[in-house]
Amino acid sequence: MKLAANCIDVTRIFNPGENEVRALDGLSMNVESGEMVAIAGPSGSGKTTLLNMFGCLDKPSSGQVFIGGEEISKKNRKELADVRNTHLGFIFQSFHLIPVLTAFENVEFALQIQGQMGPAERKDRIMPVLASLGIDHLAHRKPGEMSGGQKQRVAIARALVKKPTLILADEPTANLDSKTSRTIIDLMLELNQNDGVTFLVSSHDPMVMEASPRLVRLVDGQIVSDSKE
Repeated sequence: MKLAANCIDVTRIFNPGENEVRALDGLSMNVESGEMVAIAGPSGSGKTTLLNMFGCLDKPSSGQVFIGGEEISKKNRKELADVRNTHLGFIFQSFHLIPVLTAFENVEFALQIQGQMGPAERKDRIMPVLASLGIDHLAHRKPGEMSGGQKQRVAIARALVKKPTLILADEPTANLDSKTSRTIIDLMLELNQNDGVTFLVSSHDPMVMEASPRLVRLVDGQIVSDSKE
């Protein structure tokens, strides 16, 4: 069993003291390479905090967090940025595309940050990814010229192009209509099942919960059910 990510006895406390909030409360969880895992729970259950831990955007008050077997809990800001750039892909509910850049340039930007490829090599990496998502014909369009579903495909391409250890998706269908949501869910499932892409998805969407091979439910910062178990 190879782990894409895991955490051990993680607690995250905000406002320590009399009015403290335990966003995560002694939570342990494994995400195996090649899994697609959905995290569900009511507002305030800890979903976003857990995603932020695995995304190197926050640190636990106690406990350990690992990406690809490497502990990240005690890394400094620059080291965490390196982990994000090398091992993680992100998909957001509001897409987070740069409006003045084309689809190709938005995806290319993820590789430029890594600084390991020249222009020709980047193009050779990007165009097959766009084609696999059915959006190669949008390569020269800017976000303002795209539908919501097309923007989300560009965001998925941006996450995929780095060949990350783990893709973190925060409410990826929240701003989409039901038909487009179904298409995006099916696309993620296809990438997971056919290409072995590892997804950790936070969502309120019943379609996401129903479709995901594994569903983890949180309440008050703790796991109350895990369909894998």
